[in-house]
Amino acid sequence: MPLQTQLDVTAGSETAGTVVSNGGSSIERRTIRKLQIRLLPFLFLLYVVAFLDRINIGFAALTMNKELAITSEQFGLLVGIFFFGYFLFEVPSNLLLHKIGARIWITRILITWGILATLTGFVHTVHQLYVVRFLLGLAEAGYFPGIVLYLTYWFRQREQAQAVALFLTGLPVTSIVGAPLSGLILDHAHWLGVSGWRWLLILQGCPPSFAACLPISCCPTVQQKQRS
Repeated sequence: MPLQTQLDVTAGSETAGTVVSNGGSSIERRTIRKLQIRLLPFLFLLYVVAFLDRINIGFAALTMNKELAITSEQFGLLVGIFFFGYFLFEVPSNLLLHKIGARIWITRILITWGILATLTGFVHTVHQLYVVRFLLGLAEAGYFPGIVLYLTYWFRQREQAQAVALFLTGLPVTSIVGAPLSGLILDHAHWLGVSGWRWLLILQGCPPSFAACLPISCCPTVQQKQRS
């Protein structure tokens, strides 16, 4: 083959390779963008709700401790016992999420977490509060580590960092929005003769249960990924 012809073929191959590479890169970027739009707002919102459930007990304590005669030592145990349950079930929950699937397992987390968080507003003794807070820790344990695991199914390592960073912006948002909201409920919600701290825990415990139907539409399964 003449030298000029070889050079033309080589140049043509390189051009075709560049076009294919650019086309593949464009498709890849669009796919990642679609995944971010579909998954991250929903996961972000639920993380805000999850962190709100952890800090609202501190606001409730402003009047709850006096009504239930809770001492400072008992309140410290009350806060810590949540994380004891969280610690016990964190790893098993991730294993179950991987085995059962994100849609089913995240839905289960939301339902049990919402029910238990709402029941916190109906307790009458500190010992009942201990039990409910421990169970709430068990129920909520799988959410954050499960979501981090779930994101690894859909994003490569370089996109995972960005996805997790966007997800974690829920922490400051919770403090900015949650603190004034909790104070507002505590001061003004005294309906039906029920204390404000009870309404605070009940109202902020309802959203997870209401959101339990969303994973079905917002969380694609790994099998869907494999088929695509």
